[in-house]
Amino acid sequence: KKGGEALVVTGDVTKKEDFEKVVSKTKREYGKITGLVNNAGLMPLSFVEKLKTDEWDKMVDVNIKGVLNGVAAVLPALKENKGGNIINISSMAANRYFPGGAVYCATKSAVKMFSEGLRQELAPKYGINITSIEPGAVATNLTSTITDEDIKDKMKEMQKMETLEAEDIANSIYYVLTQPARVNINDVYLVPSEQQ
Repeated sequence: KKGGEALVVTGDVTKKEDFEKVVSKTKREYGKITGLVNNAGLMPLSFVEKLKTDEWDKMVDVNIKGVLNGVAAVLPALKENKGGNIINISSMAANRYFPGGAVYCATKSAVKMFSEGLRQELAPKYGINITSIEPGAVATNLTSTITDEDIKDKMKEMQKMETLEAEDIANSIYYVLTQPARVNINDVYLVPSEQQ
């Protein structure tokens, strides 16, 4: 409606070759790449003692390796540009544990710390700004991956509060991207007003 355009390229963030396809098609269509928002994530919460190790593996593959794959795919282009932005969507779970979230919280802590390492390595040398966005509860289908019935019961109470909306996260991304190149927003930590 506002005159923007989008290029849709399907892919699996856990596959390096899919990210490379996204980069090559984007460069072919627009000439260059100026940034990346790593947003893919899974949250099949469960208590550790239930040993849902297949779910742990999927979370590590998407939540951590997917971020690594995205950065590896765009970094050469951003270095060539001598600037740009990498925005990694972490979670408030990077900052505190919640029941059933041991593995999920660990993956989001990894994203937060990886973002800080990237910032220290890339911002001074290449002018590439790095941000970790850490939202609380957002109205998404993220909880649909939960298979642990005990966790589903605990989530019912939280689902009564007014959560953040996707546009709130989009607004925080917009804020980061509209800063002058000299400004690196390290972390954006936003939670619903009702969330404790």
